[in-house]
Amino acid sequence: MGIGSELQGDDGIGTKIASDFQKTKKESWLSLPCETVPENFAGVVEKEKPKLLVIVDAAVMGLAAGKFRLLQKEMLNSAVVGTHGMPLRHLVERLEKSAEKIIFIGVQPGKIMLVESLSPQVEIAKKKLLEIISREAWDEIEVFDN
Repeated sequence: MGIGSELQGDDGIGTKIASDFQKTKKESWLSLPCETVPENFAGVVEKEKPKLLVIVDAAVMGLAAGKFRLLQKEMLNSAVVGTHGMPLRHLVERLEKSAEKIIFIGVQPGKIMLVESLSPQVEIAKKKLLEIISREAWDEIEVFDN
């Protein structure tokens, strides 16, 4: 699940990753560019019952732009950029009933403003994350420890 508004600069990182990942045609994966309404895709997750659900969104963690970290569920309401309706922690709690494991990746935005492109640092992060996700190399992502 990629979350964020593509019209708000770096906030769109999750949606852009999900859209780009769809093009890889990795057979065992379903990629959902959710934009600002991830709750609208909860039914798909509940139907599919994935072994692993990966969620990517912009998250303010006090890091340099483009840095990404694994976030614990408890951090979601305070770190995640709030351009979506339902608080992500509530959505994750709902989806935990259907997915065996959930990984939440937060990407530190540089600029959230009315522009469709990502900042250069977040664009680099997007490429790195796409590669990590395609290899399922979760251990290469540091856990956010504030």
